[in-house]
Amino acid sequence: MSQTLKGKVALVTGASRGIGAAIAKRLASEGARVALTYVGGKEKAGEVVRAIEGGGGRAIAVRADSADPEAIQRAVTETVNALGRLDILVNNAGIAVISPFDQFSLADFDRMVAVNIRGVFAASQHASRHMSDGGRIITIGSVNADRMPFAGGSGRWIYAWPCP
Repeated sequence: MSQTLKGKVALVTGASRGIGAAIAKRLASEGARVALTYVGGKEKAGEVVRAIEGGGGRAIAVRADSADPEAIQRAVTETVNALGRLDILVNNAGIAVISPFDQFSLADFDRMVAVNIRGVFAASQHASRHMSDGGRIITIGSVNADRMPFAGGSGRWIYAWPCP
């Protein structure tokens, strides 16, 4: 790879598996030092860290539930403390709840908003305080925020913006 991110530090939320894990590995292959968050998949997060380190990169895993603003803010601080800075935040953590609308519980709604919206805000706001000019915050979501292909679904969104 080109190592275009050499010297940069990235934090990827929800990166113990799937798209988040692939993003973390790709950022590392481009030269970034990477922190990743997980909630319950400590072993899977460890596998991602080992894969990055096996490729010559540096990575850490931080347990942080994106539904908990204090936990996700601690993950940002831990990233800066362990890796020396923060240049890139990828808000990847997200949940979808599948339920007919009339049976969709308020608790499920609150959890989804906490992870998909409130957690993104908390992580982005705290991360921006540690970023220099040229830092980037990228938020991953789902096309299902615009179009739901089946009844009973709910969605996330996609948005990205540069930091000052």
